[in-house]
Amino acid sequence: MRALVYHGPAQTSWDTVPDPVIEEATDAVVRVDATTVCGTDLHIRQGDFPEVKPGTVLGHEAVGEVVETGRQVNHLRPGDQVIVSSVSACGDCRECHDGRYGQCRGGGGWILGNLIDGTHAELVRVPFADHSTTRRPCDLPLDDAVLLAELLPTAYEVGVRNGHVGPGDTVVVVGGGPVGLASVVVARLYSPHRIIVVDLAGSRLETAARVGADAAESPGEMITELSEGPGADVVIEASGDPDGFLLCTRAVRAGGRIASIGTHGRPTTLHLECLWRRNVTISMGQVDTSSTPWLLELLRFGQLAVAPLVTHTFGLDAMEDAYEVFAHGTGTGALKVVLHR
Repeated sequence: MRALVYHGPAQTSWDTVPDPVIEEATDAVVRVDATTVCGTDLHIRQGDFPEVKPGTVLGHEAVGEVVETGRQVNHLRPGDQVIVSSVSACGDCRECHDGRYGQCRGGGGWILGNLIDGTHAELVRVPFADHSTTRRPCDLPLDDAVLLAELLPTAYEVGVRNGHVGPGDTVVVVGGGPVGLASVVVARLYSPHRIIVVDLAGSRLETAARVGADAAESPGEMITELSEGPGADVVIEASGDPDGFLLCTRAVRAGGRIASIGTHGRPTTLHLECLWRRNVTISMGQVDTSSTPWLLELLRFGQLAVAPLVTHTFGLDAMEDAYEVFAHGTGTGALKVVLHR
Protein backbone atom coordinates (compact mmCIF):
# COMPACT_ATOMS: atom_id res chain seq x y z
CA MET A 1 0.00 0.00 0.00
CA ARG A 2 0.96 3.68 -0.13
CA ALA A 3 1.42 5.73 3.04
CA LEU A 4 2.98 8.93 4.38
CA VAL A 5 6.13 7.90 6.24
CA TYR A 6 7.99 10.02 8.78
CA HIS A 7 11.79 9.95 8.37
CA GLY A 8 12.78 12.54 10.96
CA PRO A 9 12.22 16.28 11.53
CA ALA A 10 10.96 17.97 8.34
CA GLN A 11 11.25 14.70 6.40
CA THR A 12 8.24 12.75 5.12
CA SER A 13 7.51 10.89 1.90
CA TRP A 14 4.58 9.13 0.22
CA ASP A 15 6.01 5.63 0.00
CA THR A 16 5.07 2.06 -0.78
CA VAL A 17 5.03 0.07 2.48
CA PRO A 18 3.78 -3.39 3.51
CA ASP A 19 0.04 -3.76 4.08
CA PRO A 20 -0.91 -3.88 7.77
CA VAL A 21 -1.84 -7.27 9.20
CA ILE A 22 -3.76 -8.45 12.25
CA GLU A 23 -1.21 -8.56 15.10
CA GLU A 24 -3.54 -9.01 18.06
CA ALA A 25 -6.87 -10.80 18.30
CA THR A 26 -8.60 -7.48 19.08
CA ASP A 27 -7.28 -5.74 15.93
CA ALA A 28 -9.12 -4.77 12.77
CA VAL A 29 -7.72 -3.60 9.45
CA VAL A 30 -9.64 -0.69 7.95
CA ARG A 31 -9.49 0.65 4.41
CA VAL A 32 -9.10 4.42 4.68
CA ASP A 33 -11.84 6.19 2.71
CA ALA A 34 -11.19 9.64 4.24
CA THR A 35 -8.59 11.10 6.55
CA THR A 36 -7.46 14.55 7.61
CA VAL A 37 -4.38 16.39 8.85
CA CYS A 38 -4.19 17.66 12.44
CA GLY A 39 -2.00 20.35 13.96
CA THR A 40 -0.38 17.59 16.00
CA ASP A 41 0.76 15.95 12.74
CA LEU A 42 2.57 19.18 11.89
CA HIS A 43 4.26 19.17 15.30
CA ILE A 44 5.42 15.60 14.69
CA ARG A 45 6.79 16.52 11.28
CA GLN A 46 8.68 19.41 12.89
CA GLY A 47 10.29 17.02 15.38
CA ASP A 48 8.38 18.17 18.48
CA PHE A 49 7.50 14.58 19.47
CA PRO A 50 10.74 12.61 19.80
CA GLU A 51 8.84 9.42 20.70
CA VAL A 52 7.71 9.19 17.05
CA LYS A 53 10.35 7.04 15.39
CA PRO A 54 11.53 7.32 11.78
CA GLY A 55 9.61 4.86 9.63
CA THR A 56 6.26 5.53 11.34
CA VAL A 57 3.20 6.15 9.16
CA LEU A 58 1.61 9.41 10.34
CA GLY A 59 -2.03 10.29 10.98
CA HIS A 60 -4.60 9.46 13.63
CA GLU A 61 -8.03 10.32 12.16
CA ALA A 62 -9.92 8.27 9.59
CA VAL A 63 -13.20 6.98 8.26
CA GLY A 64 -13.33 3.77 6.28
CA GLU A 65 -14.47 0.20 5.72
CA VAL A 66 -13.47 -2.77 7.84
CA VAL A 67 -11.66 -5.33 5.66
CA GLU A 68 -10.47 -7.83 8.29
CA THR A 69 -10.98 -8.49 12.00
CA GLY A 70 -9.19 -10.47 14.68
CA ARG A 71 -10.89 -13.43 16.33
CA GLN A 72 -11.75 -11.45 19.50
CA VAL A 73 -13.44 -8.57 17.66
CA ASN A 74 -17.11 -9.10 18.44
CA HIS A 75 -18.93 -6.02 17.18
CA LEU A 76 -17.43 -5.47 13.72
CA ARG A 77 -17.51 -7.41 10.49
CA PRO A 78 -15.81 -6.87 7.11
CA GLY A 79 -17.82 -4.32 5.16
CA ASP A 80 -18.81 -2.22 8.19
CA GLN A 81 -18.37 1.51 7.79
CA VAL A 82 -16.57 3.01 10.81
CA ILE A 83 -15.07 6.17 12.25
CA VAL A 84 -11.59 5.38 13.59
CA SER A 85 -10.99 7.24 16.84
CA SER A 86 -7.81 9.24 17.25
CA VAL A 87 -7.27 7.43 20.57
CA SER A 88 -7.42 3.69 21.16
CA ALA A 89 -9.19 2.15 24.16
CA CYS A 90 -8.44 -1.29 25.57
CA GLY A 91 -11.85 -1.27 27.26
CA ASP A 92 -10.61 -3.11 30.35
CA CYS A 93 -8.52 -0.72 32.45
CA ARG A 94 -9.93 1.64 35.08
CA GLU A 95 -9.44 4.68 32.86
CA CYS A 96 -11.38 3.11 30.00
CA HIS A 97 -14.19 2.09 32.39
CA ASP A 98 -14.39 5.76 33.39
CA GLY A 99 -14.46 6.91 29.75
CA ARG A 100 -10.95 8.38 29.89
CA TYR A 101 -9.76 6.58 26.77
CA GLY A 102 -6.97 9.08 26.16
CA GLN A 103 -5.38 7.85 29.39
CA CYS A 104 -5.81 4.13 28.66
CA ARG A 105 -3.30 2.06 30.63
CA GLY A 106 -3.90 -1.17 28.74
CA GLY A 107 -1.89 -0.32 25.65
CA GLY A 108 -4.17 2.30 24.12
CA GLY A 109 -4.34 6.09 24.33
CA TRP A 110 -2.90 8.17 21.51
CA ILE A 111 -0.87 5.57 19.69
CA LEU A 112 -1.98 5.83 16.03
CA GLY A 113 0.57 7.84 14.06
CA ASN A 114 2.56 8.21 17.25
CA LEU A 115 3.74 4.88 18.66
CA ILE A 116 2.34 2.71 15.84
CA ASP A 117 1.54 3.27 12.16
CA GLY A 118 -1.35 5.64 11.58
CA THR A 119 -4.11 6.61 9.19
CA HIS A 120 -2.30 8.57 6.46
CA ALA A 121 -2.31 5.46 4.35
CA GLU A 122 -4.55 3.31 2.20
CA LEU A 123 -5.01 0.81 5.05
CA VAL A 124 -4.61 1.06 8.82
CA ARG A 125 -4.43 -1.49 11.63
CA VAL A 126 -6.78 -0.41 14.42
CA PRO A 127 -5.97 -1.87 17.88
CA PHE A 128 -8.84 -2.68 20.27
CA ALA A 129 -11.21 -2.25 17.35
CA ASP A 130 -14.42 -2.89 19.29
CA HIS A 131 -13.71 0.07 21.58
CA SER A 132 -11.79 2.33 19.19
CA THR A 133 -14.28 2.70 16.35
CA THR A 134 -17.81 4.04 15.95
CA ARG A 135 -20.20 2.85 13.26
CA ARG A 136 -20.78 5.46 10.55
CA PRO A 137 -24.43 5.70 9.48
CA CYS A 138 -24.85 5.65 5.70
CA ASP A 139 -26.49 9.10 5.77
CA LEU A 140 -23.49 10.77 7.43
CA PRO A 141 -21.12 12.18 4.77
CA LEU A 142 -17.44 11.28 4.94
CA ASP A 143 -16.37 14.91 5.37
CA ASP A 144 -18.62 15.26 8.42
CA ALA A 145 -17.75 11.85 9.83
CA VAL A 146 -13.98 12.41 9.79
CA LEU A 147 -14.45 15.44 12.06
CA LEU A 148 -15.72 13.02 14.73
CA ALA A 149 -12.43 11.14 14.84
CA GLU A 150 -10.83 13.93 16.87
CA LEU A 151 -11.75 17.55 16.05
CA LEU A 152 -15.28 17.78 17.42
CA PRO A 153 -14.63 15.60 20.50
CA THR A 154 -11.57 17.73 21.33
CA ALA A 155 -13.54 20.96 21.01
CA TYR A 156 -16.30 19.57 23.22
CA GLU A 157 -14.46 17.49 25.81
CA VAL A 158 -11.28 19.52 26.34
CA GLY A 159 -12.67 22.95 25.52
CA VAL A 160 -16.39 23.44 26.11
CA ARG A 161 -16.98 20.76 28.76
CA ASN A 162 -13.75 21.29 30.72
CA GLY A 163 -14.34 25.04 30.53
CA HIS A 164 -17.87 24.56 31.90
CA VAL A 165 -19.45 26.80 29.27
CA GLY A 166 -22.98 27.65 30.36
CA PRO A 167 -25.95 29.89 29.61
CA GLY A 168 -25.12 33.58 29.76
CA ASP A 169 -21.34 33.13 29.71
CA THR A 170 -18.92 35.31 27.83
CA VAL A 171 -16.62 32.93 25.98
CA VAL A 172 -13.36 33.93 24.31
CA VAL A 173 -11.64 31.56 21.87
CA VAL A 174 -7.99 32.41 21.27
CA GLY A 175 -7.00 30.89 17.93
CA GLY A 176 -9.35 30.64 14.96
CA GLY A 177 -7.96 27.44 13.49
CA PRO A 178 -10.02 24.27 13.05
CA VAL A 179 -10.27 23.29 16.73
CA GLY A 180 -10.96 26.87 17.82
CA LEU A 181 -13.79 27.26 15.32
CA ALA A 182 -15.14 23.82 16.23
CA SER A 183 -15.27 25.08 19.82
CA VAL A 184 -17.46 27.97 18.67
CA VAL A 185 -19.83 25.55 16.94
CA VAL A 186 -20.14 23.30 19.99
CA ALA A 187 -20.26 26.13 22.56
CA ARG A 188 -23.36 27.50 20.81
CA LEU A 189 -25.26 24.46 22.14
CA TYR A 190 -24.94 25.88 25.68
CA SER A 191 -26.48 29.33 25.03
CA PRO A 192 -23.58 31.59 26.03
CA HIS A 193 -24.27 35.31 26.04
CA ARG A 194 -21.36 36.08 23.73
CA ILE A 195 -18.59 34.21 21.87
CA ILE A 196 -15.52 36.16 20.81
CA VAL A 197 -12.83 34.72 18.52
CA VAL A 198 -9.34 36.22 18.49
CA ASP A 199 -6.94 35.48 15.62
CA LEU A 200 -4.46 37.25 13.35
CA ALA A 201 -5.78 35.85 10.04
CA GLY A 202 -8.60 37.76 8.40
CA SER A 203 -9.94 34.68 6.60
CA ARG A 204 -10.31 32.81 9.88
CA LEU A 205 -12.09 35.73 11.50
CA GLU A 206 -14.56 35.75 8.60
CA THR A 207 -15.19 32.03 9.05
CA ALA A 208 -15.62 32.54 12.80
CA ALA A 209 -18.51 34.89 12.12
CA ARG A 210 -20.08 32.33 9.76
CA VAL A 211 -19.97 29.52 12.33
CA GLY A 212 -21.53 31.51 15.15
CA ALA A 213 -19.07 33.92 16.77
CA ASP A 214 -20.62 37.19 17.91
CA ALA A 215 -17.32 39.04 17.45
CA ALA A 216 -14.11 38.11 15.65
CA GLU A 217 -11.12 40.41 16.00
CA SER A 218 -7.35 40.59 16.01
CA PRO A 219 -5.66 40.69 19.42
CA GLY A 220 -5.51 44.18 20.79
CA GLU A 221 -8.40 46.38 21.80
CA MET A 222 -10.76 43.49 22.54
CA ILE A 223 -8.30 41.80 24.92
CA THR A 224 -7.52 45.15 26.55
CA GLU A 225 -11.22 45.80 27.17
CA LEU A 226 -11.67 42.35 28.69
CA SER A 227 -8.59 42.59 30.90
CA GLU A 228 -9.54 46.06 32.14
CA GLY A 229 -13.24 45.20 32.46
CA PRO A 230 -15.14 42.23 33.85
CA GLY A 231 -13.26 39.67 31.75
CA ALA A 232 -14.48 36.45 30.16
CA ASP A 233 -16.14 33.62 32.07
CA VAL A 234 -14.42 31.03 29.88
CA VAL A 235 -11.34 31.38 27.68
CA ILE A 236 -10.49 28.52 25.32
CA GLU A 237 -6.84 28.45 24.28
CA ALA A 238 -6.83 26.94 20.80
CA SER A 239 -3.67 28.41 19.27
CA GLY A 240 -1.05 26.18 20.84
CA ASP A 241 1.17 29.24 21.05
CA PRO A 242 2.80 30.65 24.21
CA ASP A 243 1.60 34.16 23.33
CA GLY A 244 -1.91 32.80 22.87
CA PHE A 245 -1.87 31.33 26.35
CA LEU A 246 -0.70 34.68 27.74
CA LEU A 247 -3.66 36.37 26.03
CA CYS A 248 -5.96 33.90 27.77
CA THR A 249 -4.62 34.82 31.19
CA ARG A 250 -5.27 38.49 30.41
CA ALA A 251 -8.80 37.95 29.12
CA VAL A 252 -10.19 35.69 31.87
CA ARG A 253 -12.17 37.19 34.75
CA ALA A 254 -11.51 36.56 38.42
CA GLY A 255 -13.02 33.17 39.17
CA GLY A 256 -13.07 32.31 35.46
CA ARG A 257 -11.85 29.24 33.60
CA ILE A 258 -9.13 28.71 31.00
CA ALA A 259 -9.46 25.52 28.94
CA SER A 260 -6.32 24.79 26.95
CA ILE A 261 -6.90 22.63 23.86
CA GLY A 262 -4.04 23.74 21.61
CA THR A 263 -1.08 21.42 21.04
CA HIS A 264 1.98 23.04 22.58
CA GLY A 265 5.31 22.19 21.02
CA ARG A 266 7.23 24.78 23.05
CA PRO A 267 7.38 25.69 26.75
CA THR A 268 4.79 28.19 27.94
CA THR A 269 5.24 30.48 30.93
CA LEU A 270 2.55 30.28 33.59
CA HIS A 271 2.48 33.50 35.63
CA LEU A 272 1.19 32.10 38.89
CA GLU A 273 2.30 35.26 40.67
CA CYS A 274 -0.51 37.06 38.83
CA LEU A 275 -3.12 34.31 38.61
CA TRP A 276 -3.23 32.69 42.05
CA ARG A 277 -5.08 35.53 43.78
CA ARG A 278 -7.71 35.70 40.99
CA ASN A 279 -9.09 32.19 41.62
CA VAL A 280 -8.57 31.16 37.99
CA THR A 281 -9.10 27.52 37.07
CA ILE A 282 -6.91 26.11 34.28
CA SER A 283 -7.66 22.81 32.56
CA MET A 284 -6.04 20.90 29.72
CA GLY A 285 -6.00 17.36 28.47
CA GLN A 286 -5.84 14.61 25.91
CA VAL A 287 -9.14 14.01 24.12
CA ASP A 288 -10.96 10.78 25.01
CA THR A 289 -13.52 10.67 22.14
CA SER A 290 -16.05 9.17 24.55
CA SER A 291 -18.44 11.85 23.30
CA THR A 292 -18.27 10.73 19.66
CA PRO A 293 -21.63 8.84 19.61
CA TRP A 294 -23.46 11.85 21.09
CA LEU A 295 -21.81 14.30 18.70
CA LEU A 296 -22.59 11.97 15.80
CA GLU A 297 -26.31 12.21 16.55
CA LEU A 298 -26.11 16.00 16.74
CA LEU A 299 -24.45 16.04 13.32
CA ARG A 300 -27.03 13.70 11.80
CA PHE A 301 -29.89 15.90 12.96
CA GLY A 302 -28.36 19.19 11.87
CA GLN A 303 -27.50 20.60 15.29
CA LEU A 304 -23.84 21.31 14.43
CA ALA A 305 -22.97 23.52 11.46
CA VAL A 306 -19.61 22.04 10.48
CA ALA A 307 -19.57 22.51 6.69
CA PRO A 308 -17.42 25.70 6.81
CA LEU A 309 -14.69 23.82 8.71
CA VAL A 310 -13.70 21.69 5.68
CA THR A 311 -12.06 24.02 3.19
CA HIS A 312 -9.90 21.76 0.99
CA THR A 313 -10.16 18.21 -0.35
CA PHE A 314 -7.46 16.08 -1.95
CA GLY A 315 -6.87 12.56 -3.12
CA LEU A 316 -4.87 10.34 -0.78
CA ASP A 317 -1.90 10.43 -3.15
CA ALA A 318 -1.73 14.23 -2.71
CA MET A 319 -0.90 13.83 0.99
CA GLU A 320 2.24 15.96 0.93
CA ASP A 321 0.41 18.74 -0.93
CA ALA A 322 -2.33 18.61 1.71
CA TYR A 323 0.26 18.97 4.48
CA GLU A 324 1.72 22.06 2.84
CA VAL A 325 -1.67 23.70 2.29
CA PHE A 326 -2.67 22.96 5.88
CA ALA A 327 0.68 24.08 7.34
CA HIS A 328 0.29 27.48 5.68
CA GLY A 329 -3.38 27.85 6.53
CA THR A 330 -3.23 31.55 7.32
CA GLY A 331 -2.15 32.17 3.73
CA THR A 332 -4.08 29.41 1.94
CA GLY A 333 -7.27 29.82 3.96
CA ALA A 334 -7.13 26.15 4.93
CA LEU A 335 -8.95 24.87 7.98
CA LYS A 336 -9.60 21.13 7.78
CA VAL A 337 -8.17 19.44 4.72
CA VAL A 338 -9.80 16.10 3.93
CA LEU A 339 -8.19 13.43 1.77
CA HIS A 340 -10.37 10.87 -0.01
CA ARG A 341 -9.52 7.43 -1.30
